[in-house]
Amino acid sequence: MGPVRLALLAVVALAAAGEAVYIPYNTSAGVVAGKLNVHVVPHTHDDVGWLKTVDQYYVGSNNSIQGACVQNVLDSLIPALLKDENRKFIYVEQAFFQRWWRNQNDMIKDTVKGLISSGRLELINGGMCMHDEAAVHYIDMIDQTTLGHKFIKEEFGQIPRIGWQIDPFGHSAVQAYLLGAEVGFDAFYFFRIDYQDRDTRKGTKELEVVWRGSKSFGSSADIFAGIFPKNYEPPPGDFYFEVDDDSPVVQDDPLLFDYNVEERVNDFVAAALAQANITRTNHIMFTMGTDFKYQYAESWFRNMDKLIHYVNKDGRINALYSTPSIYTDAKYAANEQWPLKTNDFFPYADNPNAYWTGYFTSRPALKRYVRMMSGYYLAARQLEFFKGKSRSGPATDYLGDALALAQHHDAVTGTEKQHVANDYAKRLSIGYTRCLLLNVTFCPPSEMDFSKGKSLVVLVYNSLGWKREDILRVPVFSDSIVVHDSEGREVESQLLPIASASLNIRDKHVKAYLGTSPGAKPKFWLAFPVSVPPLGFNTYFVSSTKKSASVSSKSTVSSSQGSEDSNLQVGQGNLKLQYNAAGALSLYSDSKTLIEANFEQKYKYYIGQDGNGSDPQASGAYIFRPNGTVPIKTDSQVPLTILRGPIVDEVHQQINSWIYQITRVYKGKDYVETEFIVGPIPTDDGNGKEVATEIVTNMATNKTFYTDSSGRDFIKRIRDYRSEWKIEVHQPIAGNYYPVNLGIYVEDGNKELSVLVDRSIGGSSIKDGQIELMLHRRLLHDDGRGVAEALNETVCLDNQCEGLIIEGKYYLKIDPQGEGARWRRTFGQEIYSPLLLAFSEQDGGNWANSHIPKFSAMDPTYSLPDNVALLTLQELEDGSVLLRFAHLYEAGEHKDLSALASVNLKRVFRDKKIGKIIETSLSANQERAAMEKKRLKWKVQGPPADEKVVRGGPVDPSKLVVELGPMEIRTFIVSFERSISGKQLL
Repeated sequence: MGPVRLALLAVVALAAAGEAVYIPYNTSAGVVAGKLNVHVVPHTHDDVGWLKTVDQYYVGSNNSIQGACVQNVLDSLIPALLKDENRKFIYVEQAFFQRWWRNQNDMIKDTVKGLISSGRLELINGGMCMHDEAAVHYIDMIDQTTLGHKFIKEEFGQIPRIGWQIDPFGHSAVQAYLLGAEVGFDAFYFFRIDYQDRDTRKGTKELEVVWRGSKSFGSSADIFAGIFPKNYEPPPGDFYFEVDDDSPVVQDDPLLFDYNVEERVNDFVAAALAQANITRTNHIMFTMGTDFKYQYAESWFRNMDKLIHYVNKDGRINALYSTPSIYTDAKYAANEQWPLKTNDFFPYADNPNAYWTGYFTSRPALKRYVRMMSGYYLAARQLEFFKGKSRSGPATDYLGDALALAQHHDAVTGTEKQHVANDYAKRLSIGYTRCLLLNVTFCPPSEMDFSKGKSLVVLVYNSLGWKREDILRVPVFSDSIVVHDSEGREVESQLLPIASASLNIRDKHVKAYLGTSPGAKPKFWLAFPVSVPPLGFNTYFVSSTKKSASVSSKSTVSSSQGSEDSNLQVGQGNLKLQYNAAGALSLYSDSKTLIEANFEQKYKYYIGQDGNGSDPQASGAYIFRPNGTVPIKTDSQVPLTILRGPIVDEVHQQINSWIYQITRVYKGKDYVETEFIVGPIPTDDGNGKEVATEIVTNMATNKTFYTDSSGRDFIKRIRDYRSEWKIEVHQPIAGNYYPVNLGIYVEDGNKELSVLVDRSIGGSSIKDGQIELMLHRRLLHDDGRGVAEALNETVCLDNQCEGLIIEGKYYLKIDPQGEGARWRRTFGQEIYSPLLLAFSEQDGGNWANSHIPKFSAMDPTYSLPDNVALLTLQELEDGSVLLRFAHLYEAGEHKDLSALASVNLKRVFRDKKIGKIIETSLSANQERAAMEKKRLKWKVQGPPADEKVVRGGPVDPSKLVVELGPMEIRTFIVSFERSISGKQLL
């Protein structure tokens, strides 16, 4: 007779005697050697926006969409934890926790601090949100994690040690090594991997592995990675205990009907044994919770108390309240050798026709806005540091918070409801000050009337650590314009007629977004070259001039129609593009590198599956499921328009009625810039459409192409192939799409074709020699993953709505084999950190008398090495500075630039004396040396790797030289002894 049955008889005997019964539940169990230990981990997953906005989720409003209130979760959690000292809970999203914390009185705060210091409440992962891993840039991942970790350290003195990315839709290598090992995490737990991969891993007991995400860092950045066997919810067997859940509670009162202790214990033990069969060691984790649970926490804990008590009385297994930290330590103590995982977990599919690769492109306008704000935030923090952080005036903090929210895995991904996407965009806009709609030719400062002797002042800031030579473009009215630099020298410039396609976007969107009509239309883009020092600015003056004087050059305008030459060539320097008689791009040639390549560029769209077939899976916000491919044929009746001038040559093409393209070759530049205007995508035929552009060459690429991981490492992709498991291909297009944040390239042994992007999008090489990028998606059906809306973005004006128009750019270059990395890394950083413009007005030529026209924070003879970028320069509340440098190259990526690099801090900060410098973890919440000392080092199956990891050495406080090995990011807290000279910079 088992202990549970004996306990039952005793209770029945007492009840028969008419006595009230109190059952003291024993929840004190720890790990028991020799038994299967079930780590019961209570948790909630609280999206910072998805079906409701982040504010609505927090306060519990708009419950007709979803009954969810984070305040209720945290309010009910604290008293529930206090009822039993053995109860534990983990909480993730600091964007919510910080709101709640600010509203608590001192007594509650003291109580919570006690719960956290004792380990009963663990703040895990620790970022402001649980960021996405496909559509996010690594700098944003770092920033949002740093914000959350800073709060946890300052308020509670705690350092999160576990990654908990349980809901993002696939997982990146950058997350494993950079936002895992380099943050100081010992382990990383998640759920979403390809269903075929999961099934394979179950059979080989490889759901828990050591993940080596970086080729450059090798085993030094290994991290333990645990993949949940099914999802991040309670185990099979109905163990959901919210007050309105359907699962049977544990009913152990014999005076009441439906007593079910034995049944519930058996269900729990059965689930544990099943999971143990696919797990190594005698430790398994039960994730007791899911989205927005514990709104009445006592309901959960009451039932878990009973389960732990009765399961342990039963004796077959051992159950204990636990956290991922306790679980990780138990796994480590088992002294097991673990299978090795490399690369990443993209793409993700949850069934044969459901590849979650559509969200790589979904809501491309929001994705671009997030990327723009990210580069702006990086620059704004630098300027805030140079000027001195205001203690009462405007600051970058609000934008930092808004950007952090936007990294959430239902924000930048485009997988939220429309009203939530609007909310993210609104928050970003509040933190932004420059010409918001410059990309659609609307910039009121530059559209001033020059006829009365006034001049436009353009201040150009460069946030990178090297000198920038670039071309600026601003819209103007006058055709009699001259540009001067800060020293009064005339600057060569060019006027280009603004295309009607751009002006049409301007009229509609200015009124739709700003509520006012934009007035008269500017006639020209004014293009002129600028030269800006590192970490500094230069000033340019645009004014009117008499017709007879030196003026900006007007572009010559011609048409391909009626051209006697069957081939048309554009480009004035080394780089030339050739178009054939049909108006199609046909040849790329670079006389400097001796590259000549036949190629064509064209458009197509995939018809979005509507879900009405035998498999009801539709294409939607998350999922890309094409139902046929339709080439978009260029209207041969519409000729090319060619603009030529001293700065840039442009080729304008009306591809069809809703796609317009401008191809540019700049003087002195060795790449091709392509601007596209796509939309409104027509749906009057009843089909949703997913629009892609493709570059087609005759390169023999052997099914292989390369895409970046969150803007950092490049990962080798092979069509229809996964290196660690055998894939059965059901979706040959969607199943070969990957996230592209920085770029994509192919190579054939002789040359490399690289394409860089201005936002996160999906990309692939569906055929050898081909690269394609998905630019825009408009779909008419929901894909059944919870958002319950079709991805059908519209813009409404005067009660008339039409599909969203997307304007964007991508950049193309062909290099000799082995030389493409330099352009991808250097120019890729310039795309991320564009020159920042500020506009003012000069009346009478007195602007320079009261302002500094040119500035660089660095020694005028110094710049950062070509392989190093400054990621963070931010003044903190106590006056110290957060400083990060990144090596831009992987080990072996470039013959010269994949070497150890050095940064001289004395020359970076020429007007400041560094008093103290402390190297920290990536998220700046602990000293680097202490982090390295305590991080767990995991054993890996097989022979040790033959690797030569190069990392920079300690910083000598007298020499102040920072060394960086390939892919290394080093983070410091710096204190200065004296501040910059008192000049007003801006």
